[in-house]
Amino acid sequence: MSSLVQSVDWLAIAPPTLTAVVGLAVLVADLFIGDARKAVLGWVSVAGLAASALLLLPLRNGDRATFCLTGATDTCSYVADGFTLVVQLLVLGGALLVALLSVTALKDADRELPEGEYWFLLLSSAAGAALLPASRDLATLIVALEVASLPAFALVGIKRGDRKSSEAALKFFLSSVTATAVSLMGVSFVYATTGTLYLTRIADRIQHVDGQFHTLAQTGVVLTLVGFAFKTAAVPFHFWVPDTYVGAPLPIAAYLSVVGKAVGFSGLILVTVVAFPSYADVWGPALAGLAALTMTVGNVGALRQRSTRAYSAVRLLAWSSVGQAGYLLVPIAAAAYSKDAQKAVGSTLAYALMYAAVNLGAFAVAALVARRSPLNRLDDYRGLYAESPLSALVLGFFLLCLAGLPPGVIGLFAKVTVFSAAVGAGLGWLAVVMAVNVVIALFYYLQWTALLFRAPEGEPGTHRAPVPLTAAIVLTAVLGVVLSGAPQLILRFSQTVLF
Repeated sequence: MSSLVQSVDWLAIAPPTLTAVVGLAVLVADLFIGDARKAVLGWVSVAGLAASALLLLPLRNGDRATFCLTGATDTCSYVADGFTLVVQLLVLGGALLVALLSVTALKDADRELPEGEYWFLLLSSAAGAALLPASRDLATLIVALEVASLPAFALVGIKRGDRKSSEAALKFFLSSVTATAVSLMGVSFVYATTGTLYLTRIADRIQHVDGQFHTLAQTGVVLTLVGFAFKTAAVPFHFWVPDTYVGAPLPIAAYLSVVGKAVGFSGLILVTVVAFPSYADVWGPALAGLAALTMTVGNVGALRQRSTRAYSAVRLLAWSSVGQAGYLLVPIAAAAYSKDAQKAVGSTLAYALMYAAVNLGAFAVAALVARRSPLNRLDDYRGLYAESPLSALVLGFFLLCLAGLPPGVIGLFAKVTVFSAAVGAGLGWLAVVMAVNVVIALFYYLQWTALLFRAPEGEPGTHRAPVPLTAAIVLTAVLGVVLSGAPQLILRFSQTVLF
């Protein structure tokens, strides 16, 4: 009888393991550190995430796997292949930038946010998010998904005495738990019809399911996809996004917009392309329809934001992230129709890497503006160039990247890559829908960009940026500029993905 090999490849599992260990260390250290020295916990967390990201370097030259079945080295629960490393780089890099934003946010909160618990929850969620792309069985996949999600619920509602934050956390929690329950039912159906939880074995056995179980297997495939569709904020599972982003601390909203999406999309790719390739005729059209619906609803929602409404800047970024999720779904849907599914998946990863860098940068500038204008309305950005020229130029650059306009060349190339995946797979109608949505998005991105350079109302204020916040803005800006100057770096990197 097959059993798990007891030896563990510690180097392969080092990135998520170190993140989890640092999280536990921070939680314990919080018990012994006085209030005056709590800030050190943040810097320890930043250092831990940086060290975890660096541990990806020794893994870049070859595939490693652990927790494998005896006599079947190709059937493992944890695989550190090209796909895993790209997503782990996105997750850990994104979490590192969020940690830099959080250092400033916690200091400004003046002990209204519990620091020890905050850092423990953030690191725990990042560890789960880093584990998920390496998971190659459904049990590990679902556990990783929940380890990434459960701390995020608490982080959304961590503001003490804030009703808006508590309501956002409750909505996020209830909707997510429902989606997870549906996914677990789907997993149980898949296991009942195939007798295995390993993705590669499911891919082989699900093709030979007895006719009487065919409907059960098909239902299991659909239900399994529901939970991951929720994590990606695909319509109609998107309704939690605007209120959750507004109610959460701003760094956590940034975290959900990037790392939360990475979790959903990596899980979605694994269950579709790796586990259910023979059911492409089921999930392909479903994801194509979801992509069209998601990008349309997201962009129309962003377009409807009023500049005078409280938190309208955060709401616009929230709806924009829904629209961007639609673009990210396009290549995954295309993988169902393409002869080269890995190339299509590479297009999603290329777009995700671009989106992560510039969207975190936009949230970083929003965090800077929020220090002076807590309501974070779009009108609060009017005349930002007169108050802080560099911040305005950087935010304008990020918005142009998201819109896909020069000088945001990396955004343009990423969109072209997604277009190519759709056209190459014969999904011309989806490419047309995407083109229409890109035009819609241009309006609100350019409208926000224009606000930055208008004459300010009243005397220009000042935007003092603390060192951690400045570092986050600079890092994302440098990354965006470098990738716009050499977009082939990210495109070639993502196209080397191998399962």
